[in-house]
Amino acid sequence: MSEKPAEESSSHPEIPDDVWEQFARDTESEIRASAPKEPSARAREVTERLKKSDDAKGKGKGKRKGKRQEPEGWRTGPAWQEMNGRAQRKRRLWAALGVPLAIAVVVVAMKPSLIPGDPFGKGDQSDGGTPDTAAASPLAPETAAPTAAPSAVDPETPTLDRPFAGSPALNWADGAAGIVLPKATAIGVLSKERVQLALQQAEKFLVAANLDPKVIAGARPTTALAVLDPQQPGMFDELNTSLKTPAEAHDPLMFFSRFDPKGVRLVGDVVKTRGRITFKKSKHSGVEIHADYTFVYPVSRTDGSTEVTRTIVRREIDLELLDPARYQVTPGRLSVVHYDADFGNSACEVYDGYFHPAFSSDSASDEPTGAAPSGPTTDPYDRSKDIGAGENESCGTVSRT
Repeated sequence: MSEKPAEESSSHPEIPDDVWEQFARDTESEIRASAPKEPSARAREVTERLKKSDDAKGKGKGKRKGKRQEPEGWRTGPAWQEMNGRAQRKRRLWAALGVPLAIAVVVVAMKPSLIPGDPFGKGDQSDGGTPDTAAASPLAPETAAPTAAPSAVDPETPTLDRPFAGSPALNWADGAAGIVLPKATAIGVLSKERVQLALQQAEKFLVAANLDPKVIAGARPTTALAVLDPQQPGMFDELNTSLKTPAEAHDPLMFFSRFDPKGVRLVGDVVKTRGRITFKKSKHSGVEIHADYTFVYPVSRTDGSTEVTRTIVRREIDLELLDPARYQVTPGRLSVVHYDADFGNSACEVYDGYFHPAFSSDSASDEPTGAAPSGPTTDPYDRSKDIGAGENESCGTVSRT
């Protein structure tokens, strides 16, 4: 069947209704023709064995990574065995700056140098808006890995009105505006329209998992979950377990950015975003999308305190849209291939499903403090290296927030 090309638009072209409806009908009939009605006894045996194996895994510290096996019979076709163990995860937590350094930053910020112009975007605050967002000139979209960390920024104390003051993220894009999709092209057996659909679904997942105010405040990430394929073995069970009963082995923060609404709130309605998204042909007759993004969350306490701090979260995730003519998948849904995460300014080894940023007043706080950082000091804004490259397994500290 020849498919009608999607119309180009200035941002994200939509899939024509007639193309999508035909695609859904075709793929549904292909799945019914090729998918087994129920798993074989062998498949059930393998699934049970893998489940027991996962339950018996040991616990790591700080940075975690593991493999997620796929039970026999999930994918129909010759290539399903190659997918075994491809969905990986690892986590590296970075705690807040050391107290002496944090105090030094505050002291310097109380008397910043006089600089010509308006480099920090203070601007005119008479309209009551958030001057950081309005005055800063946004960077051009990231199209390749940077070669170095962002330049040093003159220290300033963030406030409720200027939550990104003193942060390299000041001129990053606001929220979803920082997720810029590449132009879709046909790949292998997938048409341009299907590749475009995959990109749009990946964008939807990133926004829903990291930028939705309700999710950030601890709500269930319903929209993000709706993007993923429920037929991917073990994935939905893992996500539901992590959201219902968070633990070190089942951590929702690996996918979703969440703060405990009883103690922490987002300052304003802007999360700064920086990163890039690419795609390539997968070796399973589909398209694989790689997303690498850093999100900066300005937060304060819910007890009336005016102190503002920031948590910086970097995520890498690979998502795949497979050819339903070869694999037993849900049309239009994405499978998770690989995921990594870095958390900057969150308590070490606290696994309750929420980020726990450090504040200077933490000595009087009931917030979980976690283990003392023992790893190296790292710049959470540095996007020039792969997540975890050259680092050990310990939870370390961040050089700035």
